[in-house]
This record gives sequence, structure tokens and C-alpha cells, in this order.
Amino acid sequence: MHLSNINKSLARNEKIAMLTCYDATYAKIMEAEGVDILLVGDSLGMVLQGYSNTLEVTMQDMMYHTKIVASGAKHTPIMADMPYGSYEHDKESALSNAQALLQSGAHIVKLEGGGSMVETAHFLVTNGVPVCAHLGFTPQSVEQLGGYKIQGKTEDAAKVILQDAQAMSDAGVSFVLLEMVPAQLACNITQTIAAPTIGIGAGVDCSGQVLVLQDLLGIYTGPADKEPQAFKAPRFVRNFLSETGSVQSAIRAYVHAVKNKTFPATQHSY
Repeated sequence: MHLSNINKSLARNEKIAMLTCYDATYAKIMEAEGVDILLVGDSLGMVLQGYSNTLEVTMQDMMYHTKIVASGAKHTPIMADMPYGSYEHDKESALSNAQALLQSGAHIVKLEGGGSMVETAHFLVTNGVPVCAHLGFTPQSVEQLGGYKIQGKTEDAAKVILQDAQAMSDAGVSFVLLEMVPAQLACNITQTIAAPTIGIGAGVDCSGQVLVLQDLLGIYTGPADKEPQAFKAPRFVRNFLSETGSVQSAIRAYVHAVKNKTFPATQHSY
């Protein structure tokens, strides 16, 4: 029901502004400031729980945060991440976990990876669960990927991401999220596949953008056990709070910058 408004915006060639959201207070603010989609991200493992990655986030964590975000935003679509271990092993478990997130208040679930995950995504879609596919840098695979690195830099790697995006689009996903891939690759994917794309560190040509709220506000300084001065923000981050002076105006400025195509700029892209 909520997602139909997004499709109307996309039909008008309007960019989609998405932000991570983990509680009712921020959900209410984001809804008031015109954020199109609220992402209850498993990034909460880092920004709320203080871990160095997303791997320790549980289904209980995701259901709880989805529920409280939904209580704060009554009219905005909510996307919820499927946490590590909740969907990779078999399709039936993936379906029951996805349904639990929908029952908690989500309108769409996000899962990471291409390849064998295409079949899982298709299974969810055919069982009435809207899905966003997450490709490029996939945080739940951080150990296998050798850290936080840009993906799709070589011709072969770019080809795999494009093929996965096409396969996910053909499987019926509602969105493809592209993280930390070259802007030209993201542009090619956006022009090639039917599903709209959401970028983070993927250039300005995606159908929409997403940022982590704490990055937008400039307040995330790395895991709880690390010194703040050791943290370096990723290239794709822009501190909107330092430019505006209030949380509300920072979120509003982000939404306007996405829709006006002034964010991400070249310096935020690869």
C-alpha cells in the first residue's frame, strides 16, 4: 500500500530519499521532513550496539526496532534488514523470518547477495513478501570481502554485479540497493534493469539514495571499543548537521539534496 506512492514518484523521475531509522522519535521526524523510505538497518549493530560489524544483530533486535519505528511513522514505507543467519540457509526459514518482520511493521525486507540468493528472493516475492536486494559491498560478508572495500572495480567483478542485479530484477524484487560500487557501474545497472536502484557510495545516477542517520549527523565515530580519533568516515558520507544546525533541518537538507541531484557529488562517489 505505502510502496505505491514511491512508484508514482519514480514514474515522475523523482529521486527517492531513504535514511536508516531505529526508533520512534527519529521516525516521526523523518516522516515530517519528507524522507521517502525508512530503513531499519542491521547497521544498528554498529551505531546503536557498538559492534565493529553487523554480524551479531539478531532477528529479535530487528523485530524490536522495526516495531518501534513503525509506531513513530504511520505513513512512510519501512524497509527492514534481514539479519545475518536469518535467510541464507533455506527458503522456508527466510520466508518465516521475513513474515515476522512484516508483522513487526515493515513493508519490505532487504537481503544481501546475489547468486543463490536470487532464488530465495524470488521465493519471498512469490509468497507475497516485497524484497530489496543488496549488492556490491555487502556488510554481512565483510570478513569474506576482506574489509570495507569498493566492489566491482574490475571488468569481471562489474559483470557479476550487473548480472546479479538483472537476475534480482527478473526475480521481481522491488529495489536493488548498490553499496560502494563505481558510479559508472551503478549508472549502467540503473539504466539496464527494471527495478529501481538505491545507492550508497554508488554515484548520483541511482533512482534513489540512502545514508546511515548517524553518518548524516556526523556523530558516528566507529565501534564502542575504538578511540574516536581512529575513525575515518567513508567517502560517501556528508555531514548535513554541521551545514544546517538542527537534526530536522539536516534531514530536510538531505532530502532536498537527493531530489535536486546535488548529493552525492563527485567527491562522494567512486
